[in-house]
Amino acid sequence: MIEADFPSTLPAFLDRFGDEGQCRDYLARQKWPDGFRCRTCNGDRAHYLPSRKTFECAACGHQESLIAGTMFQQTKKPLREWFLAIFYVSASKGGVSAAELQRLLGMGSYQTAWSWLHKIRQAMVHPRRRPLSGEVEIDESYLGAPQCGKRGRGAAGKTIVAGAVEKRGKGLGRVRLGVLENVRAETLKAFLSAGVSPTTTAHTDGWRGYSKLDRSGYRHVVSVIHGSSADGVAHLPRVHLVFSLLKRWLLGTHHGAVSTKHLPAYLEEYTFRFNRRAAKSITHRFQRVVEQAVMASPKPYWEIVGRTAPTHPLQLAA
Repeated sequence: MIEADFPSTLPAFLDRFGDEGQCRDYLARQKWPDGFRCRTCNGDRAHYLPSRKTFECAACGHQESLIAGTMFQQTKKPLREWFLAIFYVSASKGGVSAAELQRLLGMGSYQTAWSWLHKIRQAMVHPRRRPLSGEVEIDESYLGAPQCGKRGRGAAGKTIVAGAVEKRGKGLGRVRLGVLENVRAETLKAFLSAGVSPTTTAHTDGWRGYSKLDRSGYRHVVSVIHGSSADGVAHLPRVHLVFSLLKRWLLGTHHGAVSTKHLPAYLEEYTFRFNRRAAKSITHRFQRVVEQAVMASPKPYWEIVGRTAPTHPLQLAA
């Protein structure tokens, strides 16, 4: 729940969340907005056990930690440090890199800062977010260092990123982004099915991978592009602007040092920022991240880096 009188500056934020008790009270309101609710018996009364830092249901005796089942599960760090990290990441216009977060919080290792950022990015995705609707521009872009040979579709050594953005008059609405293995029809359809309502008007170029969208319920509008990038920008200006801003963000904040393996997480962070670009308060995004952090499945470090189990070898990046 977004609070209208939430702190909007760093000093005010530190006053509000300066000690662990204040952070725990706020997190409890996000986890149980209607009051405590036992996961075992659905009881609505609990006693707090300070020595164990858990809540004990008054009806059945089930004990549950405040951070159990949330992004913060099993953390050994104080919540006030997590809250400050979320504030830095969400309030900053372009976000922060892992190296910058390590410096700001005085973390002992880069690995810790990097894993915290990935957990925060996971919390930026609402588990029940609404698909795009109305009229939507759709296209793909290619990320990676300049390569010799073919440009655009079919280019070697590049990562394919699909984008869809709502039209709002002459402006832009919400966006969805995703990494694709290829630009075949079934791959493009899967991307759209995951983030774009089937009743949408889908505006694309003439690529044959989009030729059967109307069979999936979309009203398909096609603009034939004659090869030049300027022609593509002229016909699909919104989605090309999103790609341009995305590439600038990756280079500016992360210096382009993002692997294909972890690129989907960075795309979700960019999506979260872009879709809340008009928020009046700089701490609006903080509130959303914490609100969604209590819904995010716990993700240990071994899973973030790509292991299938804690002791299994690391999977190679794509």
